[in-house]
Amino acid sequence: MSNNISKNPPIMKGPGPMGRGPRGQAPVEKAKDMKGTVKKLANILSKYKIAVIIVIIFAIGSTIFSIVGPKILGNATTEIYTGLMNKINGTGGIDFNKIAKIIIWVMLLYGASALFNLIQSYIMAGVAQKVTYKIRNDLTHKINKLPMKYFDKKTNGEVLSIITNDVDTLSIGLNQSITQIITSICTIIGILIMMLSISWEMTIVSLLILPASGIILKNVIGKSQRYFVKQQEYLGHVNGQVEEVYSGHNIVKVFGREEQVIKEFEKQNKELYKAGWRSQFLSGLMHPLMHFVGNVGYVAVAILGGYFAIKGRITVGNIQSFIQYNKQFTQPISQVAQISSTIQAMIAAAERIFEFLEEQEELEDTKNPISVENIKGNIKFEHVNFGYDSEKTIINDFNSDVKDGQKIAIVGPTGAGKTTMVKLLMRFYDVNNGAILIDGHNIKEFKRGELRKMFGMVLQDTWLYGGTIKDNIKYSKPEATDSEVIEAAKAAHVHHYIKTLSKGYDAVINEESNNISAGQKQLLTIARVILANPKILILDEATSSIDTRTEQRIQAAMDNLMKGRTSFIIAHRLSTIKNADLILVMDHGDIVEQGTHEELLQKNGFYAKLYNSQFEECED
Repeated sequence: MSNNISKNPPIMKGPGPMGRGPRGQAPVEKAKDMKGTVKKLANILSKYKIAVIIVIIFAIGSTIFSIVGPKILGNATTEIYTGLMNKINGTGGIDFNKIAKIIIWVMLLYGASALFNLIQSYIMAGVAQKVTYKIRNDLTHKINKLPMKYFDKKTNGEVLSIITNDVDTLSIGLNQSITQIITSICTIIGILIMMLSISWEMTIVSLLILPASGIILKNVIGKSQRYFVKQQEYLGHVNGQVEEVYSGHNIVKVFGREEQVIKEFEKQNKELYKAGWRSQFLSGLMHPLMHFVGNVGYVAVAILGGYFAIKGRITVGNIQSFIQYNKQFTQPISQVAQISSTIQAMIAAAERIFEFLEEQEELEDTKNPISVENIKGNIKFEHVNFGYDSEKTIINDFNSDVKDGQKIAIVGPTGAGKTTMVKLLMRFYDVNNGAILIDGHNIKEFKRGELRKMFGMVLQDTWLYGGTIKDNIKYSKPEATDSEVIEAAKAAHVHHYIKTLSKGYDAVINEESNNISAGQKQLLTIARVILANPKILILDEATSSIDTRTEQRIQAAMDNLMKGRTSFIIAHRLSTIKNADLILVMDHGDIVEQGTHEELLQKNGFYAKLYNSQFEECED
């Protein structure tokens, strides 16, 4: 069984048991250079420093207004208590006008706090979106400037993750973290000041709760974290098995393996249940334990406050305000703990983005490029030496002289260097030594974009995008007329198929391109190349995965495509290149034989062995 999913279990980022924060936080990847990444992020944010300063000011203002509220509200409680006591003693009553003024004042403060919070959230959302908009643009421009060797080192998923997941993580982090940190710090400092202004003794009693809370957090998180990791691991196993079994459901039924599959699923599901139950139970202890410690603190504060009230050292309203502050004091600390994982994820994402943006780009084009206007297609390889790794040479000493209009086949076992030669020809890589000449000019003397426009490629892996058939054919020449598109389709032997579709050339190919057959996809890619009218062709295993009947149509289409053009054909199926003008036989990066099909068979050498082995396989 494949374990792709189980080896890379997904990390859930949404709310719930596996959400952010100490309660059930999945492991967060940490940045390798946090200081450097934060500095780079600060440089980007510095372009919006006025907006960020306004955000900070409004965040501080919002926090101050919300902090002052309980102290003033305590005055209303004191006023009510004093009025009641005076009424009982017969010396007065409750001053409702004064209480009303206090309440109005408190409401205005809370209203101002909410307004300030709304403004800073609005501005920060704008800053975050502007930053991510710019970064996405930078990434899009960068991806087109990177050399092919970068993409050989990275998978498509890794590159896609940087442009999508990492940018989204950065956006969410910027939007939430900055204001949350400012608000939390201001709240902690403000509440501490207000508590000290009421009673330093009661403040010390409240602060004694923090070490106990910290010990509980550390122990519970430490134990639950281990089980959350296991839960994610077994979740990956279960997901992997479900995906595997249902993608090959027919095979399971054919071999009668249903019971075995069920047993395996039950085993994995049981482990997931155990890990999930333990992680949820331990993380579920967090709230009641913290609540218990908080209540102990409230009891201590209430007893001490009552004692001070009896002694006349503190008013009843101040006791109420202090208890409210005491309750609020742990909230920003928990928020900082929760937001720390978001910050770590944000910085790790930003680091990957900056690493991508700082990758070395393709070398600049020559300042005085040669025009491709009158290029015929004569190609010469002179002592070409190349290796993807400087210490490991793949192409040793490649020499060949190709005349324009010739049909050149490149054959050899897997790893011989066939596709590498094509990559060098199109300057996806530059040779280590030697030179590749087109009509006597070194390919380095052309602009890369102009050089690549001279080539047309038909690959084994077809690529079509979600859109109409017409748009897919016109991809190589957007300005082409409808008549030119139809002529290209006819030359590719795909026009008749297109006309059988209800919408013809306006028929839509879905994003997965699975609503047309592999053979039709290949013919459409050939039509696309024919429309581009390139001077040099590269056909890389273009018929290897096609049935024989379809192959004949594709072969006829390619024959039309190759007329009058220099063509390089890479093929494992040697029966398809019998009529090539020249066959280059490669092995371990060198041309070991060259000649026509008949000449090479007569030599009874390396090519003859390859050809005969395939012929024997067909006989078998």
